[in-house]
Amino acid sequence: MLYVVATPIGNLGDITLRALEVLKSVDLIAAEDTRHSGMLLKHFGIKKPLISYHEHNEAMRSAQLTERMAAGEDVALTTDAGTPGLSDPGARLIRECIKRGLACTIIPGPSSILTALAGSGFSMEKFYFRGFLPVKSGQRERELRVAVDRAETTIFFESPYRLAKTLKVCIDIMPNRQLCVARELTKKFEEFRRGTPAELLAHYQAHPPKGEIVLVISGGAELRLP
Repeated sequence: MLYVVATPIGNLGDITLRALEVLKSVDLIAAEDTRHSGMLLKHFGIKKPLISYHEHNEAMRSAQLTERMAAGEDVALTTDAGTPGLSDPGARLIRECIKRGLACTIIPGPSSILTALAGSGFSMEKFYFRGFLPVKSGQRERELRVAVDRAETTIFFESPYRLAKTLKVCIDIMPNRQLCVARELTKKFEEFRRGTPAELLAHYQAHPPKGEIVLVISGGAELRLP
């Protein structure tokens, strides 16, 4: 059986009791980064065999793991943070299990997407999640122009090294739109900073950002927050 286990996005205290029970009970844990997951397991006193499962070996590992599950083993799939398969490796293995009729269940947990959305203060009734903004400037601008026309809130992942470039594009195409930069969620230096693109750019030019970032763009009908 495959257990798709969501892990903490920062604060280790956010792991669920069910996730801990599963990690203790499986025969094998397939991890995006065995060193990262190894630290998580060590923190909770769990000793289990680890095998790497990342974007460069997904095909090979999916074949190996499905064979082991077909033979009766239980496998837990984890990523460095959050839910496997969501902008992280995992979807291929899940599809292979479904294709072969192997049991698969999801162990839900922390989500940077929903945490950022709730903390932004923007409308949560409807939202669009795109994943990481494209690295190439032309593609990134096209994605942001599409976001301007959406009525619902839009959510992107972004690198701290590209945030300033993204905000400069936003100044040109959505100067009055409210944005929220959600950074280092659930960690010691967690930050929710809201404002126009120009306000945010001025701040981050003076205080270069570090850590993982979720960029939330208010919907077209959103009113400016007080």
